[in-house]
Amino acid sequence: MRKQEVWTGGETGQGHSTGSPAEQVKALVDLLAGKGGQGPQALQTPNKTSESPLGPHSKDSRIQRHHEALLSRAGGSLELGSPSPRLTSLLLVEGLTDLQLKEHDFTQVEAPRGDQRPARTITLDQLFLPLSRVSVPPRISVTIGVAGVGKTTLVRNFIHLWARGQVGKDFSLVLPLTFRYLNTYEKLSAHRLVHSVFPHFSGESGLEAEALTKSLLILDGLDECKTPLDFSNTMACTDPKKEIQVDHLITNIIRGNLFPEVSVWVTSRPSVAGQIPGGLVDRMTEIRGFNEEEIKVCLEQMFPEDQTLSGWALSQMQADRALYLMCTVPAFCQLAGSALGHVGRHGLGPQDAELWPPRTLCELYSWYFRAALGGEGQEKGRASPHSRKMVGTLGRLAFHGLIRKKYVFYEPDLKAFGVDLPLLQGALCSCFLQREETLASSAAYCFTHLSLQEFMAAAYYYGASKRAIFDLFTEGGVSWPRLGFLTHFRSAAQRAMQAEDGRLDVFLRFLSGLLSPRVNALLAGSLLAQGEHWGYRAQVAELLQGCLRPDVAVCARAINVLHCLHELRHTELAHSVGEAMASGDLARLTAPPHRAALAYLLQVSDTCTQEANLSVFLSKSVFQSLLPQLLYCRSLRLDANQFQDPVMELLGSMLSGKDCRIQRISLAENKISNKGAKALARSLLVNRSLTALDLRSNSIGPQGAKALADALKMNRTLASLSLQSNNIRDDGAKSVAEALAANRTLSMLHLQKNTIGPLGAQWMADSLKQNRSLKELMFSSNSIGDGGAQALAEALKVNQGLESLDLQSNSISDAGVAALMGALCANRTLLSLNLRENSISPEGAQDLARALCINSVLRNLEYVAGAVPQRLRYARASSTRAQADGLMGQNRHSVQQSRHLPGTMQYLGRGCNIGSRVSKDGGSAASSCSLAHSPPPSLTANLLHDQGAQAIAVAVRENCALTSLHLQWNFIQAGAAKALGQALQHNRSLASLDLQENAIGDEGASAVASALKGNTALTALYLQVASIGAPGAQALGEALAVNRTLEILDLRGNAIGVAGAKALANALKVNVSLRRLNLQENSLGMDGAICIATALSGNHGLQYINLQGNHIGKSGVRMISEAIKANDPSCTVEM
Repeated sequence: MRKQEVWTGGETGQGHSTGSPAEQVKALVDLLAGKGGQGPQALQTPNKTSESPLGPHSKDSRIQRHHEALLSRAGGSLELGSPSPRLTSLLLVEGLTDLQLKEHDFTQVEAPRGDQRPARTITLDQLFLPLSRVSVPPRISVTIGVAGVGKTTLVRNFIHLWARGQVGKDFSLVLPLTFRYLNTYEKLSAHRLVHSVFPHFSGESGLEAEALTKSLLILDGLDECKTPLDFSNTMACTDPKKEIQVDHLITNIIRGNLFPEVSVWVTSRPSVAGQIPGGLVDRMTEIRGFNEEEIKVCLEQMFPEDQTLSGWALSQMQADRALYLMCTVPAFCQLAGSALGHVGRHGLGPQDAELWPPRTLCELYSWYFRAALGGEGQEKGRASPHSRKMVGTLGRLAFHGLIRKKYVFYEPDLKAFGVDLPLLQGALCSCFLQREETLASSAAYCFTHLSLQEFMAAAYYYGASKRAIFDLFTEGGVSWPRLGFLTHFRSAAQRAMQAEDGRLDVFLRFLSGLLSPRVNALLAGSLLAQGEHWGYRAQVAELLQGCLRPDVAVCARAINVLHCLHELRHTELAHSVGEAMASGDLARLTAPPHRAALAYLLQVSDTCTQEANLSVFLSKSVFQSLLPQLLYCRSLRLDANQFQDPVMELLGSMLSGKDCRIQRISLAENKISNKGAKALARSLLVNRSLTALDLRSNSIGPQGAKALADALKMNRTLASLSLQSNNIRDDGAKSVAEALAANRTLSMLHLQKNTIGPLGAQWMADSLKQNRSLKELMFSSNSIGDGGAQALAEALKVNQGLESLDLQSNSISDAGVAALMGALCANRTLLSLNLRENSISPEGAQDLARALCINSVLRNLEYVAGAVPQRLRYARASSTRAQADGLMGQNRHSVQQSRHLPGTMQYLGRGCNIGSRVSKDGGSAASSCSLAHSPPPSLTANLLHDQGAQAIAVAVRENCALTSLHLQWNFIQAGAAKALGQALQHNRSLASLDLQENAIGDEGASAVASALKGNTALTALYLQVASIGAPGAQALGEALAVNRTLEILDLRGNAIGVAGAKALANALKVNVSLRRLNLQENSLGMDGAICIATALSGNHGLQYINLQGNHIGKSGVRMISEAIKANDPSCTVEM
């Protein structure tokens, strides 16, 4: 709630004094002004903390009375429980961002989706202390926070802790002031200020300088100051007795002209804190909002007697992401909790059921208003004439306060607007307006939260517009016969669009929302008349969309128009853009309304929360218009947009901004050269949010790589960098290697397809001997040869950080393998090694086998010479696609006609609705933003033959660490398959075995099947195109009947026929572990396919089966479809 804490001035125990109070106050003022008897030296004397709970100098009765007075004003006692963690620590921030300076508090929460900008946390005890040995304590500290986040609660908490001696131990005095009190004066002197606020400083003699060596002046609520501070036009004043305007007095205190030795702590909303020049602020902190646990605790404290009710209210909040996000503001959370709690206690009437739950902000506040009426004991949805009059009067007060930037009201203000003061004590009024006693004689009033003032103002404007014959914003210029509602609405919309600080944004949202049929139904008979202004909905929607002008950038005002349309329940524009975004058809929607709708969706859409996919869509002009909103996306995907270097200049400026929250960004397959890379590199020098950058398939070259490498030497946040297919060559690799020697945060580096030779590998190896942070190095499709492999092997002997190394297709022969295997004998961190598509012979396999017998760490090993044939690439793509389609836990029935699979790979875990693609140069696509781990390393496409595979089999038998072994396309036959089968009977760690494209035949398949009967570790077996017929399938069927661990079996491209299908069908009737079965292109025919489909009636574990390419025919497809629907509707089948 806004400033609910009460500080009153008369409740302090004042000791009797024989001295003049004026003399005592003069002594205090002189001391605060740096004129004390001991001078500045006294201020440097460290205090000795007393053991008394009242803090330092508690033996001085006057200081003790001061403690008691502060605690009395703060509304508490010395007994204090454990405060919330967010009230004991603050975020240390580097100045105000554009978002905080220019936008409404709601926008400040909505735009970054509740994410805090990267910041250091400091405790309250550190708030006024130096943060390093060479720094000095701050004199001016400013704490910012949006309306209702708890700034005054923070101050009260500090006062309690200081009085107990737990924080601020260096301060002898803490002098808290609120601007609500200061507003009661027109002119004031520093002397009179202290005398009027702290009259308890009167004793028998002058104040002792030793007791007042250091003081803290707290100025709480700068945003409530009735006159803005103007530091450029305020005359200097050093005389503490001279009476000047209050805003001038505060300005001179902050400048140090008055009380130069006093520390000053100012709290404010962010937009108003900008009135203080940044050069005068020594430290700026920010109070954060609720986290998820604190929202839950808040509701539990609101409904302590009914935990079921608090749980229900929490679930209602969480059901609407936008509502839940705003509940991070404590005052809003309490307001929403009150509305939800009222409904939870009293239930919904027959007519209210269709109006629940609230879907917009205006609907929520309408329910709150009804809850307030319910608290008054009035009939649901109805208001008495007395209540209606009072609400109308408060609405008029709220509206005129809003347009005058007035948020605190005093008794003369209330009388001027016709508010009957005695009626303010009623329960209904207390739901909207709160009273606070000030140190002056008059009380201050404010609305429970800023948004409630805006809601009441909108309700007043809505009703007044139908009878007003003048502009309600100016109260002048009478026009005839009537302006009409639409004219008044247009006036409000224009003023909201012109307000640079966004202060009318939420007012306009509420005004639009009052036209919603659901809101009208909720408030009919209380705030609104039944059906009032309904005929204007379409015209208002058109008027709002007309406000979306073709500006260079989509500003927050334009996004607020979309919020207004949402409140109006006119969502066609946002819905059409959302559909285009989901279908990848955004390129045709480039008009200003579409851009604004896209920016709005980037902010509010659940789809865009984790990753915003704007690939193959953005032109430079559209990108430029979206820049202000892209700042707050966590993950941005901008692939294949034909972006060139000028766009990188724009992007670099965005990444350099204080507001930037982007954590991951993908710029793959654009046209970025070294100039664009340099622009990005400059941003990395200052950016503190970006953790992943994907630049694959561009043209940055060695110079671009050097620029990025130089930035990495200073950057401390980037963890993933992909420079795949950028032709950086050895020179670029050298630059990157030099950066790795200094960088301690980069953990994933992708350098595939970069024409790097042995020399570049040597540089990289030298850096790996020093680097301890890099976990994954993708070096595939270069030309490092044996020399580069040997250099990397030497690095592996000493490196203790690298976990994954990809050396696929690097012209490595047995000599390089021997060196790498020698390193594996010593290395204890490498988990994955990819040696696919090299030139490893059986002799190299012998070295590998010996290493596997010694190494107990390596988990994944892939062993496929030369170029991989197209058939193999197709097989791998098909297999990977099948995994993506079937292993995601889909529970739907889908029978599809046979079709040729596209030549794309769909990797798992790539982010929100995004599938990575094969890059245009043929390289496999890495993750767009997270640079997720690549497929398991392999020995695929080498020249092992049976001799090499048998050696590896011996090692597998002894090795207890390896979990994945890929031996695809290695000329392996039945002999090696037998050896592997025997090894599997003893191995207890291998979970995945890939023998596809090896002619192991029925004999080899039978050997592997025999192992499956006893093996309890293997979960995936790939036997595609392995020359397996019916006998091999029968052996596998027998094994499946008893095996309880295998989940994936891929037999595509064999010839098991009907007999093999029947054997597998019999196994499926009893098997409980298999989840995926691929029988594509196996000559099953309709009979074999029907056997498989019928077997599903006894199997409820299979999730995916592929029967494509088996000549089933249309009639067979229909029969199988019916059989599967009846037997296992949860299984996905492709035919």
